[in-house]
Amino acid sequence: MIHFTEREAVRWARLGPRATYGLVMNELVQKNENVYVLSADLGGSSGLQRLIKAYPERYYNVGIAEQNLIGVAAGMAKEGLIPFASSFAPFITMRCCDQIKMNMGYMQLNIKTVGLGSGISMSDLGNSHYGIEDIAIMRAIPNIVVLSPADCSEVAKCVFAAAEHNGPVYIRLTGVPGAPVVYKEDFDFQIGKANILKEGKDFALVATGSMVATALKVSECLAERGICCTVVDMHTIKPLDTEVLDYITSQCDTIVSLEEHSRIGGLGSAVNDYLIATHKTNKVYNIGLPDSYLKAGDYHYMLNEYGLSVDKVIQKIMV
Repeated sequence: MIHFTEREAVRWARLGPRATYGLVMNELVQKNENVYVLSADLGGSSGLQRLIKAYPERYYNVGIAEQNLIGVAAGMAKEGLIPFASSFAPFITMRCCDQIKMNMGYMQLNIKTVGLGSGISMSDLGNSHYGIEDIAIMRAIPNIVVLSPADCSEVAKCVFAAAEHNGPVYIRLTGVPGAPVVYKEDFDFQIGKANILKEGKDFALVATGSMVATALKVSECLAERGICCTVVDMHTIKPLDTEVLDYITSQCDTIVSLEEHSRIGGLGSAVNDYLIATHKTNKVYNIGLPDSYLKAGDYHYMLNEYGLSVDKVIQKIMV
C-alpha cells in the first residue's frame, strides 16, 4: 500500500483527485506487474504523465474511443491482467454503456474503470462533461462495485482496494484541487463497509464523495446549535453497507443523504430502496442535484447555486 501520512494527505488534497489517481497508479504498477493503465486520450487529465514517462509499456492510449477502451480492457482482463481504464465520468459510463454492461456486468471481467471529474467539478465545460447520472447507470448494472471516495486519501485507498478485488469496479472521482481533507491519518478501508466519522442522535448524515467533507462541516455548524449528528462516509454505493444503515436508523429518527449527483438513482435512491424494503419508518431527506440540466459556472458557485454548499444544506435540513 502507498505510504500514508498527514503530510501526504494534505499534498494529495492540494493536487486534487485526478492528480492523486495518477500518483497512486504510478505506485501500483511498481507493486503489481499485472496492472496496466489505459486512457481514451486523457492521460494528462488522468494525472498519468509521470507513469507514462516511467512505464510507457504499461500505458495504452486508445484515442477518443471509449467503446474500444472497454474492449481493449476486456481483452487484457481475459488474459489475467488488471486494466485500469479512465476517462471523464460521462464518457466512461454513458458512451460505452453497452460494452460495460456486457464485459463488466454480464461477463464479470476484472476491469477497473475510473470516472474523472464526476459531479459538477468540470464546472465551465458544462453539461456534456458533468457526471451527474453515473452512479445511477453503474449501480443498475449487476456485478459492478461502485466506489465514491470522500477525499484524495480515500482515492488512494480505493485504487489499491480495486486492484485487489477480483471483479469489475467503477471508481467515481469528485471534487477539485484544494478540496478539504477528510482523512488526515491512516484508516481502515473495506469495500462495502462504510465509515462512521461522528456519532449523534438528532440527524444521520449519509454522504458520499465530495459531500462527506460538507457533511462534517454541516455537523460542526449544527453542533453549535445543540444539534448532534452522525456522519457516515458511504464510500461504497454498491454493495451498500446495510448494516450501518440498520444501526443509524435505530439511533436517529431522521436520515439525510448527501451527494454530488442527481437525486434520481444515486446514493439517496439506494438508501431509500433499502429503507423501504426493510419497512423503516425514519424521516428521510435526499439532498443532491436537481433533475435538470445545469447552468455552467465556477465549481463552488455551482455547489451553492444548486443547494450543495454548507449553508444551503443546513437550510434544507432545518426546514
